[in-house]
Amino acid sequence: MRHLRRTAAAGLAAATALVLAACGGTDAGDAAATASGGSGTAAAGAFPVEIEGALGTAVIEARPERVVTLGWGADDIALGLGTVPVGIEVDTWGGDEDGYHPWFREAVEEQGAELPETIAMYPELDVDAVLALEPDLVLMPQSGIEQDTYDQLSEVVPVVAYPDAPWQTSLEDQVEIAATALGLPDRAQPLLDERRAAIEAAAAEHPELAGLTYAYVYAGTQAGALTVYMPGDTRVSFLSELGLELAPSAAALEPDPGTFAATLGLENADTLSDAQLLFTWFNDRAEQEATESQPLFAQIPAVASGAYVPMLDRALGMAVTTATPLGIPWALDAYLPMITSAAANV
Repeated sequence: MRHLRRTAAAGLAAATALVLAACGGTDAGDAAATASGGSGTAAAGAFPVEIEGALGTAVIEARPERVVTLGWGADDIALGLGTVPVGIEVDTWGGDEDGYHPWFREAVEEQGAELPETIAMYPELDVDAVLALEPDLVLMPQSGIEQDTYDQLSEVVPVVAYPDAPWQTSLEDQVEIAATALGLPDRAQPLLDERRAAIEAAAAEHPELAGLTYAYVYAGTQAGALTVYMPGDTRVSFLSELGLELAPSAAALEPDPGTFAATLGLENADTLSDAQLLFTWFNDRAEQEATESQPLFAQIPAVASGAYVPMLDRALGMAVTTATPLGIPWALDAYLPMITSAAANV
């Protein structure tokens, strides 16, 4: 079987992208149905189209019928635009037993469509599995694909990758790129508007959250340090859209190069004392216990007061990290009770 091996550094970058990246409304199935308008018919004059990216230019001659999505969020976005992919990246971290996100599976099954094939990306991309699906488009605007992989796939099929840098494509750009590639440029903004409306409805139902300050951290990157997520990270953007305000102490940190996150020594954790709420996530219970047993972490005021939102649910972690129009309604149902419970302790 032919594979394209990723370098160790690239594999590490992709594996740690969750660290560094990154209710009201309808349910996931309704969101997909509403956004797709039931047809997904390409706009007149939409093709041919060229989409420039950091790794090359994709030339799409006609409306894609067999789309493979890789990286984060492209599967949700394609589905929201009315296209069920024939293949998607398997998620062995936050997916179900078959590697699907629950909101994606629900939306596909509600449409009566066939679930796509899943494709392994790590430790190496199974190129044969991609090409065996005979795609006419590979869509991956939020990914870490490398130049050699892009070049080999592009010899066979148009590949739409990230516009500037790996794992740095905003949600708005992801939706606009996907909509253009699928011949539906006028559907990008309505899809984003539906997402915004779901969040605004949730915020209106919980005015007690408005103006509360927060920080979002992760303690598992390196011993004795916190990763503090910054503006540009989708998790931070989502919480701010709910009416919370990023604590000035967190906003003032200098992000690490090429990321939307800053490193803060645990000995300086009291810097975050102005955060009324503290959010974090863990890979598993053992990591949670190891972090919470550290006195410097436990002494952070929001942790000590119980105004603390730890997340162990990996599917929810992916939902708020990708923050797609399809996943956000599902995330709100699970996340809001956790947030409001912690806010009651402020």
